[in-house]
Amino acid sequence: MKLAVFKSDYKTGGDIVDRLSAEKLGIIFVGNGIYHASVKDGGAADPIFQKNANFYVLAEDLEIRGFNASQVPANVKVVTYDDVVDLMFNDYEKIVWV
Repeated sequence: MKLAVFKSDYKTGGDIVDRLSAEKLGIIFVGNGIYHASVKDGGAADPIFQKNANFYVLAEDLEIRGFNASQVPANVKVVTYDDVVDLMFNDYEKIVWV
């Protein structure tokens, strides 16, 4: 199964993401979830990046919170709303919101 996970919160939902596995896993950071892709917790890597997944962050949510694409790690692709729609219809069969 190809599973996309929308991660919309920074502090909660990590336990659910930890238990997910799929043939192809994509984690899309939206809302306050973008802080996973833009904030360094005391210099340590965010544990969510231990997952074998493709990581995406919504550009509009980054900008609204005062961040830009240059502040995102190289393993996270910055995407627009149009890109997210393409991912949902072309790359992933199932979608979960955490």
